[in-house]
Amino acid sequence: MKNVKDFDRPFLIKLLEDMLLIRRFEEKSAQMYGLQKIGGFCHLYIGQEAVAVGSIAALDLKKDYVLTAYRDHGHALACGMSSRSAMAELYGKIDGCSRGKGGSMHLFDVANHMYGGNGIVGGHIPVATGVAFKIRYNEEEGVVLCYFGDGAIHQGAFHESLNLAKIWNLPIIYICENNQYGMGTDFRRVSSVHDLSIMGQSYGIPGKMVNGMDVLSVFEATAEAVRQAREQQLPSLLEFQTYRYKGHSMSDPAKYRTRDELDSYRQQDPILILKQAMFDAELLTEDDYEQMDQASRKAADDAADFAENSPEPALETLYEDILA
Repeated sequence: MKNVKDFDRPFLIKLLEDMLLIRRFEEKSAQMYGLQKIGGFCHLYIGQEAVAVGSIAALDLKKDYVLTAYRDHGHALACGMSSRSAMAELYGKIDGCSRGKGGSMHLFDVANHMYGGNGIVGGHIPVATGVAFKIRYNEEEGVVLCYFGDGAIHQGAFHESLNLAKIWNLPIIYICENNQYGMGTDFRRVSSVHDLSIMGQSYGIPGKMVNGMDVLSVFEATAEAVRQAREQQLPSLLEFQTYRYKGHSMSDPAKYRTRDELDSYRQQDPILILKQAMFDAELLTEDDYEQMDQASRKAADDAADFAENSPEPALETLYEDILA
């Protein structure tokens, strides 16, 4: 863990609050899915909170952009999407961020520069590269964070995008959230290299492997990559080593891993790591933490109540927001 005393207390509090909100929101989502309030696919972010929170904390979302894959609830909340809007989308209601048309995998928030949530594995990587091209073409100051899992890194779209990003010197940071499994397969069984951060070297793009369970390490690595993208128009690849505590999706019992493995990663819980470090540095009390946790639980409960009472989309909305 980085030394918490190197950071301002309000900044650390915000990181902890954001991770707690994501954790409680996801737990409530799992509960509501079990009650059949949420349908379709639903991929939870429990265990990976430090990646979205730490990296997005390095951005200025007035000019920077975030694009991610289908495990997107955490990124949306970290970007500032309201928990009500996110939960209503999971319910397929009209007050959802995508007006009930996207569901869990397609959260979208133009105001906060969160451009999805995308359901096709690796399919959003060229889209994110295109957003970075827009920034470069218009001579803007922004950068793009493009998140994907270890299962997407062997897609051709990934390699084509990195090649173009280097040719055009695009301000984009490709972020591989390596949670160790592509669906139910250990990534080491399907990847000829086990250090995925080196995969940008073929295209002249620097890479770095980072502890994705340490929110401060995530923040510092991303902040440096963002600086390079802004000042040098230099794309980069970050591999954050993380872990999901739940199955690939709500329909996955995750029987392909052992109880011992899961327990060992639970000892590295990103929320508890930051909490303990702040305790040790006398920057947080147990009462402080309890108040934050209760506020997060209340926000999650409120989001579910809001989604429950939100109207279903009217039939005529079926023909809105389409090209043909």
